Amino acid sequence: MWPGQCSSGLPYLSTECRVTLHNVGVEDELPDGVNVSKEARRAISQAASVFVLYATSCANNFALKAKRKTLNAGDVMAAMEEMEFERFLEPLRAALEVYKKGQKGKKEVSEQKRKEKKRADGEHEKNKEDEEGEDEEEQRMEEEPEEGEEEVEN
Repeated sequence: MWPGQCSSGLPYLSTECRVTLHNVGVEDELPDGVNVSKEARRAISQAASVFVLYATSCANNFALKAKRKTLNAGDVMAAMEEMEFERFLEPLRAALEVYKKGQKGKKEVSEQKRKEKKRADGEHEKNKEDEEGEDEEEQRMEEEPEEGEEEVEN
């Protein structure tokens, strides 16, 4: 097995999978004054697409061995190791941890908003019920004659 080779062999390469330099942020990482030709962009994009498909295929093999249809982060980590890209495991783990914290933060914010909305809706319903109760009380007061007043029939 040569570096970058998955024990399962090469994946099927879809022409629909295109990774661009912009998608992976390569242009932002280039030093000032460095230009990339259209041909080089195309070659890098194609290489990135092949790598993504290849890593996905290898990760899929780990999921299949575990009798799962869904790939998880552990499958990707194992695939990276199998493809002899161990040096990327730590940065990948760190990026995954940052992602998980971000998702947890989003979930907490969403949960807090949901609770606040529920509380606001509950207060709105309570205020609405209080207003309805006040309206009913005012109607009763208008319908009932006050003390000392007699109801006059026509």
